[in-house]
Amino acid sequence: MPHEPSARAPRLRVADFSRVLAGPYATMMLADFGADVIKIESPAGDDTRQWLPPTDAQGASTYFGAVNRNKRSVVCDLGTVEGRAAAWRLATTADVVVENFRPGVMERFGLGYEAVRAANPGVVYCSITGFGAGAGARLPGYDLLVQAVGGLMSVTGPVDGEPSKVGVALVDVLAGLNALSGILLALRERDSRGDAGAAEATGPGRASGGRVEVDLLTTLLSALTNQAAGTLATGHSPARLGNAHPSIAPYELFAASDRDLVIAVGTDSQFRTLVRLLGAPGLATDPRFLGNADRVRHRADLRPALEALLRAHPAAHWVDTLTDAGVPAGLVNSISEAFAFAEGLGTASVVELVSGSDPRRVSRQVANPIHLGDRPAGYLLPPPRLGEHAGADWLGPDAHSAPGAAASAEPAPVPVPAPAFRPTPAPPTALRRTEQDLS
Repeated sequence: MPHEPSARAPRLRVADFSRVLAGPYATMMLADFGADVIKIESPAGDDTRQWLPPTDAQGASTYFGAVNRNKRSVVCDLGTVEGRAAAWRLATTADVVVENFRPGVMERFGLGYEAVRAANPGVVYCSITGFGAGAGARLPGYDLLVQAVGGLMSVTGPVDGEPSKVGVALVDVLAGLNALSGILLALRERDSRGDAGAAEATGPGRASGGRVEVDLLTTLLSALTNQAAGTLATGHSPARLGNAHPSIAPYELFAASDRDLVIAVGTDSQFRTLVRLLGAPGLATDPRFLGNADRVRHRADLRPALEALLRAHPAAHWVDTLTDAGVPAGLVNSISEAFAFAEGLGTASVVELVSGSDPRRVSRQVANPIHLGDRPAGYLLPPPRLGEHAGADWLGPDAHSAPGAAASAEPAPVPVPAPAFRPTPAPPTALRRTEQDLS
């Protein structure tokens, strides 16, 4: 069932020009905690609306649905004066603007950072690119491409096999999290300077927002952490190790009598417990395996010795036995099994969103992983249909409704360029608050 929103600070207003994954993931995370996110789409819609199968019960792309709940969708054709005017009005009255066009595209439409900031000094403007705004600006920012050129594929896959990508668009997700962090840091800095809503203020004391720039390539290089640090320190790039760890052993995949399991030993004490439970305590005193560095050097000897012992019982037997003794171990679950595992641990990993206008329109979603004590995430709107909220305006600062209330269908036209607007509170607007809007 949908979770009711808890009391929160005045709504953060987010004009979301992004599409596909990184930007929408960041804005969904904000929307889950009460931000009023208006998703601004072209007449064709977000690319991922057409990325199918799989689809949900209504035939909509589950890829799109994964990162677009709790948002309202409006269509703005930026190739037209009317579309640019509508987009300008939203950008210049928002607290946050998020976009992931190639560098220069928003400027061509008159919606670049400098233009929006001139009209809306308090705006936090986040740009997500594939390879930055310099020489890499012409390169398309696809996750697979970044995994390849950014080195991740070189350390992923079997030792004797081909380089492999990660099973999800991990770089996009990490970039979305970096964008979220950057936005929150910029908002904190803006708000620490004073009241960002004081649009009448002038001079140095006037609060101002700022620009956040995130690119997929440096996101990946940063996420390589220990592998990147080792390369920079030694000048040598690591090779693929399959499921093994470059610095810890045993820390990889093993075969039991029926299926695979993972054992993740991080200390010498854990190793001694492991081999005792396997019935071979002498391995702990073998000079090849005394310490972690020894075990890493002699991994080729250690792995078959352990696997021969593990094949005596099913994987579940070893997971229970090792876990009870404090040795990290787990089955290699399918995604369905992973959800069942999480449910068994009592985690609220799945939520269900139901449309107020159509109870048959149900969207099962992965829960937001951030927990804020008595301020939980809210799950109020299923992923929007394209242009579902035509004419949407910001929710009023005193509105207690969920995201979904819309302004009159025909807002007054706004000229370009528009005068400065206050980032907060929202300008007066006639809001429709219906059961559908509050779904």
